[in-house]
Amino acid sequence: MGGPVPGMSRLLRTGIGAAAVGLLLMYNSVDTTPKANSASGVIRPPAIVAPATPRPSPPATTPADAPTDAPAEAPAEAAQDPAPAPPSLGRANPTRLRIPQIGVDAPFTELTLDPEGQLTAPPPDDDNLVGWYRDGVSPGELGSSVVAGHVDTTTGPAVFVMLSQLQPDQQIEVGRADGTVAVFSVDSVEAFPKNAFPDDKVYGQTPDAQLRLITCGGTYDKGQKDYSDNVVVFAHLDSSHPA
Repeated sequence: MGGPVPGMSRLLRTGIGAAAVGLLLMYNSVDTTPKANSASGVIRPPAIVAPATPRPSPPATTPADAPTDAPAEAPAEAAQDPAPAPPSLGRANPTRLRIPQIGVDAPFTELTLDPEGQLTAPPPDDDNLVGWYRDGVSPGELGSSVVAGHVDTTTGPAVFVMLSQLQPDQQIEVGRADGTVAVFSVDSVEAFPKNAFPDDKVYGQTPDAQLRLITCGGTYDKGQKDYSDNVVVFAHLDSSHPA
């Protein structure tokens, strides 16, 4: 694809090697966005409920005439360890993204950086296309893979218009060129102000294969021709199978 689209550039800052975690996608839009598309709102992460603090048991009392050779109680059954994460996959270009819960079934295009460090955007006239940062991790590989898509175009809603409505534990399928399908499970959906985007949280190194889906969110500023936030879906590799 060509250079960055005027008014639709996405800024992506990246480092090199093991410290290559400083990415920042800045999504801009156009003034002709339909009003309905600017109401995606801010998605707050699910509340985390702290476990109740256990109260100490009262000290045991032993009557003077109680037998001292009573058998000890059997220890409680040890808690089972969580299931290990599925092994990450080898490198393979993604070919199709499917998210049935929000009606996504879209092909991929490759996204690169221009000389100014901006991520070239998917074509602005295609409302059913997603892009992946080809010089980063491919979906299913160890690390965080970055997939971006428009929330709208000049003509109406686009592929990620419903992205903010995803819920934890819902699944994302990525078809790959090696004939496998990587299945990811959603961990959370969050929104971050573009002027305070948490690079390390979104793009930091991970111990397993993870996926980040990113689009615009929040309110639309006609003066800036931009949305206030980025919506980010955090997901991890749950399984894989042949296509």
